[in-house]
Order: sequence, then C-alpha cells, then structure tokens
Amino acid sequence: MAKKQENKTNAMRILERMGIAYESLDYECDEFTDGLEIADKLGLAYDEVFKTLVTVGSDGQHYVFVIPVAEELDFKKCARAVGVKSIQMIHVKELFDLTGYVRGGCTSVGMKKQFVTRIDETAQLFDKIYVSAGRIGTQIHLDPEDLLRAAQAEYAELTKD
Repeated sequence: MAKKQENKTNAMRILERMGIAYESLDYECDEFTDGLEIADKLGLAYDEVFKTLVTVGSDGQHYVFVIPVAEELDFKKCARAVGVKSIQMIHVKELFDLTGYVRGGCTSVGMKKQFVTRIDETAQLFDKIYVSAGRIGTQIHLDPEDLLRAAQAEYAELTKD
C-alpha cells in the first residue's frame, strides 16, 4: 500500500536536503492574509512570526528582508545593510515572476534566484521562529540560525524604531 505523500513546498525540500529540522503548521486560508492575522489564527506571538519582503535597490538589484510581522522596514537601515544608496518595495505584480512565490506565501528559502538576504537581528532572541513555508496556508517553525544558513543570509538591524 502506498504512503500518502505530504504536499511539501520547495522551501521544505531544500531544508530537508540541507538536514535542517523544521515543523510545519497549516492554517485555513484561501487568499492573502497578513502576518498579524496568521499569528492570531495560530495563537503565536507577533515577535516570533516573520514576514519576507522583496525590494529593489538603487543599483537595480533585488534584496530580500525578513522581519517580524508587526514591524515595518526602515528603508535607510535596509539600504545600509546591503550597501546601496536606497531601496524600495517591488510591486506585488512582480513578486511571482521574480521569486516563484505569491504574496502571503513568500519565503527567503528557494526563490527562483538567490538574492542578497538580511534577517532582522531580533530573530536571534528566539530558539525558533515562524516564517512562510512558501505557500499560503503553511508556516514553518525553525531555528533562526538554520534559516540564516538556508537563505544564505546575514543578520542586520532592519526595522523602524
């Protein structure tokens, strides 16, 4: 008798190939839901749930930032963190073609291309954090150091004071 195969995302497969332990959490959702609503649905603290934002720099390159869901990017801090003069958010219409992920299901692991990625330094305060698994309706819970390694990222101060 065949085993039922779990519907894994690209990010989950990459984590498994790298030997990184994670736990997945599913929640009911048919369309984009912001990170605060996801945290509420799952009964999670806002500072442990992180969202992934994609930007474009003044140099035309794309940069990925992973920050707590209740926070906002500080564009000047982010630009400094990646060594460019300025950054701005990409238009949501560009997200899928650029990353392979949709709004509300974007994660820093397994994008179509490896972009320079920064994770907010507050992630280091936790043994584990929650990020999107790469699709709407699923979060993954993992050690921030493992996310850092899988996303080839660095920590930086990224949010508004």
